[in-house]
Amino acid sequence: MSEAVTRPATAGPGLLASLDPLLRTWLPRQRWFAGKGRPITGFSLVAATELLPAGGRLGLHHLLVRVHQPHVPVQGAAPAPADCYQLLIGEREALPPRLAPALIGHVTEGPLAGRTVYEALYDPRPAEVILEALRTGARIGGLRFERDPRQEIRPALVPRALTVEQSNSSVVYGDTFILKLFRRVHPGVNPDLELPLALAREGCSRVPAPTAWMRAELTGESYVLGVLQPYVQGAADGWELALRALAKGEDFGTEARALGRATAEVHTALARALPPVTVGRAQLDSMVDGMVERLDAAAQAVPALRPHAPGLRSAFRALADLAAEGQVWTAQRVHGDLHLGQCLRSPSGAWSLIDFEGEPARPPAERRMPQPTVRDVAGMLRSFDYAEHSVRPPVPGWAETCRAAYCSGYAEVDGRDPRTDPVLMRAYETDKAVYEVVYEARHRPDWLSVPLSAVRRLASSHLT
Repeated sequence: MSEAVTRPATAGPGLLASLDPLLRTWLPRQRWFAGKGRPITGFSLVAATELLPAGGRLGLHHLLVRVHQPHVPVQGAAPAPADCYQLLIGEREALPPRLAPALIGHVTEGPLAGRTVYEALYDPRPAEVILEALRTGARIGGLRFERDPRQEIRPALVPRALTVEQSNSSVVYGDTFILKLFRRVHPGVNPDLELPLALAREGCSRVPAPTAWMRAELTGESYVLGVLQPYVQGAADGWELALRALAKGEDFGTEARALGRATAEVHTALARALPPVTVGRAQLDSMVDGMVERLDAAAQAVPALRPHAPGLRSAFRALADLAAEGQVWTAQRVHGDLHLGQCLRSPSGAWSLIDFEGEPARPPAERRMPQPTVRDVAGMLRSFDYAEHSVRPPVPGWAETCRAAYCSGYAEVDGRDPRTDPVLMRAYETDKAVYEVVYEARHRPDWLSVPLSAVRRLASSHLT
C-alpha cells in the first residue's frame, strides 16, 4: 500500500486526450451517466492523481473530468456548467477474463498507448487501495482521505463491487463496510455526508454513521467523492420486502407503520441538529412557482400529461391560497428523495434510512434547502403506490393500507399526523407524480401508466 499513500499526482491532459475516444463510447453506457441522449463534444480535466504507478503490472488513475455536451435550454435559467464525473481508471497490459465486463478499451496513443483500460472498481486490488487510504487517512495529491477516529477499519477486508447501481457506485468490504463512490460530483457540501454526520452527533441510530470519507481539495473548491459506512449484513431494502409481501398476498401494514416511526425519528433528530425555519408567503410562493414550472415543462415533454394539467395546477394554487391567507409552515432539512428503496430493514427488524444525496436531477443548492417534512412523506406514499402497481394484477387497497399505517406510525413519534395537512400533502404528492411521469416517459415507458394513474387521481381531488 505504500506506493498509494506516497506517490504524487503525475497524470495530466495527455492522459485524458488518449482516453478521449474510448470515454465517448463508454460513458453513455453507464447507468450513472446523466447526459444520455446528448452527444459528447469534449472533455476537460479538473484533476488527475496516480494511485498506482502507470506502466507496471497494474496502474490506477483517479480522474475528475468535465464532460461537455450541448446545453438544454431551461426558460429563465442560466446555462449550467458541464457535469463533472469521478473516474477510477485501471490499466493493464491485458485484462484477465474475470474483468472483461469492466473493459473500457485499448489505448492506441498517448502515455498509455498499448495498454488496456477498465473500470477499476471491479478489480479487488484498486478497491483495496481506496480502503487502505481511508484507513490510514492518506493525502495523495489533491485527494484527502479522512475518517472518524472512534471507528475501527480493519485492514485486508475483501472487496466486492455491487453490480446493481443507480446514480453512484458501491463496493462492499468483507460484509463490514460499504463505500459509496459518487460519480457526478459538485463542489461544496454533499448532503449524503453532511446529514449522516449531523445525525451521528445526535445519536440517531436510524442512519448508519459515516466511518470515513474521501474529498478532493482543489484550488478554491472542495468535492466530496465518497463515503464509507457500516454495512448492514443480511439487510433487505423496503422495495424488495414490499414486493415479497405482495407476491405472497401478505399485509405490509405493520412494516409500513414501523417505517413511519423510523422516518419521524430521523426528522426529529435532523430538527435538533439543524434548526428548522418558518416558511411564510414569500417562500411558499417561490416553492409553488417551482412546482408550476416543473408541471408546465413536464406537460410539454409528455403529451399524455396535458389533459390533467389544469387539475394538477389546482393543487398548487390551493397551497398558494393558504399562504395568502396567512398560514405558515415549518421547514427543515429532510431526506429529499425518500422511497422504499432508500430504507433497509436489518435481520433484527430495525429500519434504517440511507442515501441522503437528494434527487440527483436537482441542483445541489436546492437539495440542501429546508423543506416541509411532508416532502419525504409524500415520496414514501408514492412508493407504496408504485409497489402495488408493480404486480399483475395490482392488489386493490394494498397501497392505501400502507399509506394509512405509515402516517399513523409517523404520528406516534412526531405527535402530528401528516394527513392533517391535506393541501400541503396533495401539492407535494402532485409534484412527485409529475417528476415520475417525466422519468418514466424518458427511461421506462412501460411504467408510465403507474404515475399517470396517480396523476388522474390527484388532478380530480377536490379538497374542502
